[in-house]
Amino acid sequence: MRLLRFMLTLVLAGSTSLAVAADAPKKATTIDELAKMFDSTGCKECHQEIYAQWEKSHHARPFMGVAGGMMLTPVVTDSAFKIEKSEQATLKTFPCFKCHLPQATRWAEDSVAQELAAALMANPQDKAKVAKLQITCLVCHSEKAIAHRLKDGNPEPGVVYGSKEGAHDSKTHPKMKKSVIMKQAIFCGQCHGTGPNFEFDYPVQCATLYGSYQHNYLPGGGQKSCQECHMAKTKEGFADHLIAPNFDDKEATAALMAKSVHLTVDTLGYQWLRKAKTYTPKIVVNTKITHDAGHRIPDG
Repeated sequence: MRLLRFMLTLVLAGSTSLAVAADAPKKATTIDELAKMFDSTGCKECHQEIYAQWEKSHHARPFMGVAGGMMLTPVVTDSAFKIEKSEQATLKTFPCFKCHLPQATRWAEDSVAQELAAALMANPQDKAKVAKLQITCLVCHSEKAIAHRLKDGNPEPGVVYGSKEGAHDSKTHPKMKKSVIMKQAIFCGQCHGTGPNFEFDYPVQCATLYGSYQHNYLPGGGQKSCQECHMAKTKEGFADHLIAPNFDDKEATAALMAKSVHLTVDTLGYQWLRKAKTYTPKIVVNTKITHDAGHRIPDG
């Protein structure tokens, strides 16, 4: 009887696993498929101001670098992850995906990496194709909305995560649930502060903002979260989704730096009596640079 019960349990467990697997969405095999999976253009209808801010942010162009530069080119042409042909590329070829395209690590096949490599290695480079890969609204408000997945599970399909619970006026995402990390620094720390990435076959050292924030800013008495500084409320009452600085906007970046970075200069002038009746003018200049940011700058 016990054996029968045990066998029945295994069968039911197996059936459940198959059902879950059958319901799970297929992974994207092309850049267009991946872009469609996380397409957030529908958000624009109700959130025009926020969407306009996001379009100017670096999240909207995570692979384009500053001034339209192609930051991934050295990865495939001159790095430990260098490949000779685009067909050799895999998801592991692009460790940058971990933060610059986190949805790809879970929802893309190696063929997406191969297509991206081909776009980067083309002459001229296919910038339009690379530009389709973005950190969209759904990446933050779904894919990265849950950090403690062992306890809370994976993000649910058809759900947008934010600060409220209830219905959501969207055909593709009709439900809204609260994310316990959305307003906490750990939410940003998932990408901005991963430090040395030892899980790769060739470990890489990346941004350490979150580590700097935790180990320097907070112990020094700082109390603000990443969001309070970088997503302060606008006059309309919602968080600024530009998430400054936008390094393509040099004037705004300079103004932001001027508020945060301080230069103190002390000078001492004197005359050096090298020999009788010979006075040589001298000056000593001491400079000190400090900043009020909650982390190291520059960093990523």
